Amino acid sequence: MEAFNTRVLLVEDEELARKTLSFYLNTIFDEVVVACDGEEGSRKFQENHALNRAFDLVLTDIKMPNKNGIEMIDDILSLVPNQRFIIVSAHKNEDDLLKLINLRVLGYFVKPLNIDNMMEMLQKAKDEVLADRKTTVSEDFITINKTYTYNKTNDKLYNQETIVKLSKKEADILSVLIDNFGEVVSVESFKKLVWNDINTNDSAFRTVMKRLKDKVKDDDFIISHKGYGYIIEKPFIK
Repeated sequence: MEAFNTRVLLVEDEELARKTLSFYLNTIFDEVVVACDGEEGSRKFQENHALNRAFDLVLTDIKMPNKNGIEMIDDILSLVPNQRFIIVSAHKNEDDLLKLINLRVLGYFVKPLNIDNMMEMLQKAKDEVLADRKTTVSEDFITINKTYTYNKTNDKLYNQETIVKLSKKEADILSVLIDNFGEVVSVESFKKLVWNDINTNDSAFRTVMKRLKDKVKDDDFIISHKGYGYIIEKPFIK
């Protein structure tokens, strides 16, 4: 399975705390982007978001010049409502905690930093990130058999790690089969869903279906039920 690259945005105005946190974050996460205050943090988050480069975690101070942590968090949540945060501050301010209680805050570090507690919380945060990533991948990918998988996010069929090139109609037929996994799909249903015309010539359908089956001949998973239709049968091979 492809390794996941984990990314963190660190926003801290105190130089010593910034260097300390950056050092320890880099021992756990793959990439750490650093900002010196809330304004720079907002800007860097927005720039990365525009490039579809997500942050798995934002670790931020609250009391900062130019823009404080609460204001920056509001900016970030307007772009990514489920963004994860860890807060670091010189003291636990009750008003700040009340503002943060409904946000996705994983923890709160109080300065001076306790390295053991901080490392434990950061490792737990990374474990949660990776667990979510794996869940998302398992939901997006369907294992058809030992050879083929289907990615529901981009509607692509893979032979091992290679994309199987399909025509529009072939891809549409496969999509119908995936949407009805384990169920027989009638020829009439294919005509309605793919051609939007129940009166489509049978030979036109058979021609496209044959081309699709030829492209998965390495381990053909499309089963014909004569007189009924076609199916990708369960159970899958694990």
